[in-house]
Amino acid sequence: MEGYIGEIRLFGGNFAPRAWAFCEGQLLPISQNTALFSILGTFYGGDGRTTFGLPDMRSRAVMGVGNGPGLSPVQINQQTGVEEHSLDANTMPSHSHMVTFGGTAKMPVNANEANDADDPSDAYFQAQSDDFYSESPNSMSSPLKSNLTVQVNNNGGGVPFTNQQPYMAMRYIICLQGLYPSRS
Repeated sequence: MEGYIGEIRLFGGNFAPRAWAFCEGQLLPISQNTALFSILGTFYGGDGRTTFGLPDMRSRAVMGVGNGPGLSPVQINQQTGVEEHSLDANTMPSHSHMVTFGGTAKMPVNANEANDADDPSDAYFQAQSDDFYSESPNSMSSPLKSNLTVQVNNNGGGVPFTNQQPYMAMRYIICLQGLYPSRS
């Protein structure tokens, strides 16, 4: 299977063909792979004197180098992203919660006409009589309050979630020996 030195392909087998190697980040001796080293250099590791590294494509999706309109620049061998992620208050998008309540307030009234009052100040509703207000509440009545505090509790278990596109695992191979690619 001939290819260009440094060419990377997907391969469905469980072995690397002759003159090819798996792209698993291994270090190779420069002295035995001078042509490939002249193409890869130390982009993927190695000391550049005796060894150089092959790309490690395990559990990685490939992305083009550079940047397109409106996209962030990406350098060769730049690795980013995680397989799992946990959201917290700082990484969650800004949002709000709207709460709507409905219901009926039930307030007992005082039917004791002896407590009749004409002035509504600090008074409570009472049963129909000549006067509309009562000077004192019966034991069960209480004023209605207009303030309401609602607490929205945290939800979820705080467990990281998978952050991967659907995938099928295969191995990448790189050509060690073959045609040397000419520069255009």
